[in-house]
Amino acid sequence: MKTNLTLIAVSAGLLSLLDSCTVASAAKEIEPQKSVAIFDSFTYEGADDYYKDNPLADESSFYNPILPGWYSDPTICTNGEGDYFIATSTFTYFPGVPLFHSRDLVNWKQVGHILSRPSQLQNMGKQHVSGGIFAPDIAYNPANKTYYMITTNVGAGNFFVKTQDPFGEWSDPIMLPEVQGIDPAFFFDEDGKGYIVNNDDAPDGKAEYPGHRTVRVVEFDTAADKCVGERKIVVNKGCRPEEKPIWCEGPHIYKVDGQYYLMTAEGGTSTWHSEVIYRGPSPFGPFTPWEGNPILTQRTLDKSRENPITCAGHADLVQTKEGDWWGVFLACRPVKNDMENLGRETFMMPVKWTEDGWPYLTREGETVPLQLRREGVKREADVTFGNFARNDEFTDSILGMDWMTLRGPADDLYSLTQNPGYLTIKCADVTSAEKAVIPFVGRRVHHHNYIATTSVVFDPEHEKQCAGMLLMKDETHQYLLAKTRDANGHSVVLRKITENGHEDLASKSIPEGTHHLNLKVESKGLDLAFFYSADGGKTWTEVASGVDAGFTSTAKAGGFTGTTIGLYASNSI
Repeated sequence: MKTNLTLIAVSAGLLSLLDSCTVASAAKEIEPQKSVAIFDSFTYEGADDYYKDNPLADESSFYNPILPGWYSDPTICTNGEGDYFIATSTFTYFPGVPLFHSRDLVNWKQVGHILSRPSQLQNMGKQHVSGGIFAPDIAYNPANKTYYMITTNVGAGNFFVKTQDPFGEWSDPIMLPEVQGIDPAFFFDEDGKGYIVNNDDAPDGKAEYPGHRTVRVVEFDTAADKCVGERKIVVNKGCRPEEKPIWCEGPHIYKVDGQYYLMTAEGGTSTWHSEVIYRGPSPFGPFTPWEGNPILTQRTLDKSRENPITCAGHADLVQTKEGDWWGVFLACRPVKNDMENLGRETFMMPVKWTEDGWPYLTREGETVPLQLRREGVKREADVTFGNFARNDEFTDSILGMDWMTLRGPADDLYSLTQNPGYLTIKCADVTSAEKAVIPFVGRRVHHHNYIATTSVVFDPEHEKQCAGMLLMKDETHQYLLAKTRDANGHSVVLRKITENGHEDLASKSIPEGTHHLNLKVESKGLDLAFFYSADGGKTWTEVASGVDAGFTSTAKAGGFTGTTIGLYASNSI
């Protein structure tokens, strides 16, 4: 029996289970159809060595990152009644801004997307993969019992959406043309007043050096949904201006024991990333930086250390119902020399406080832990962290929450109802290298070591038509394992997409009448291997191995996303 998006606990027998699912799935009979690829299933199995070699000690323990894979720029809030929500960036992927819910900060479940409609994502069509939605902030205002999410769409400006039911639909965007810059965040004070804090240009637009920025605050009228009064600069340059700090961004304001704390990232989102803290008497300051800054960073640690975590910063803090404080933040897990394909992931740590009232996550020389405990919390079987496997047989009429498209819903390019029980993707006259809505349905890569498989029915009509599995970093850093045609007939090809076009790295001829194929990608850190099977996954033929996974890493490709993997069809090369 088919099940949709099943989470399977990892065990020694998991791979054989996935293989048997693939074989059974491939045995179903469906004939190829004109100019479409018909995908029967998709499986993903994570198998990172760290999780295998370091099992959790007890039921209150959990792994960092809590959201592995590309879940960058995390923000967290609570309603004060035991509900916690995390949201992260999605850039030009659709739907936008995944929303996770927890009652205990350990067991998280995705409950939807905040930006779930095209009307909420304007001007996405021609943006780079790393354009679109930057650094959301989610906040709860107890005065009107409303949840807010504010963010930047680099193609449209700053805006917010709101709801009183975070498990349901959120409003259409309310634009904030007076809030310039990026990374806006809400703060709601005890008296009911609201404020927006964000990163902006240097004073009068006259930067003294690259990366010179400011943090500004403006009052927000919650009844009129608009800003009022003057936007005031509360930070210029950073916590130590004499050192010419760069990119004071991702700001948040908190109120603790009558004092206002302003927290920002500094140093950019690469290996010099950090988080710093200030304190003042009002939301407009004046703010004094802590002498012990930064309160979070990994930039001074030995790069050769085992299981390194780098790029830590862009944090957000929350106080629990029990009174303790926790912080979420982004960081990376490189395999070698800063290279990884996972992107910036969501980590979590408890907040500590100094005797004179300053919060911090790490001090000099301290590492971000890969395992933590939350006393009194029981870890459930279905968690977001560690090694896990997923199997989607496309039995539902809508895609599961893990799946995404680029720059729009792409509902004219794929269907789950045209062939019920299958994902059907149209061979459109657009390629994955274009800044457009493309015929691609993808999901995040969560592990360094993983196996992904799919079963596809496809009969290419000409040499430019292709369908298969796509590894996507951006428009010019991709690998495609696809069924196509060449001068000699049908073939399976491994294609590398670069800024100079495409290059076929390897090709295997297959019999003309072979329309049902299984495809497989195996990742082992920075090495990729690609396979196909013509007998339902019983035997596999290698197309290529030892392929450089670093090509799709942020270290080589740049950008703000991680690598996604998914299903693709096109009428063009």
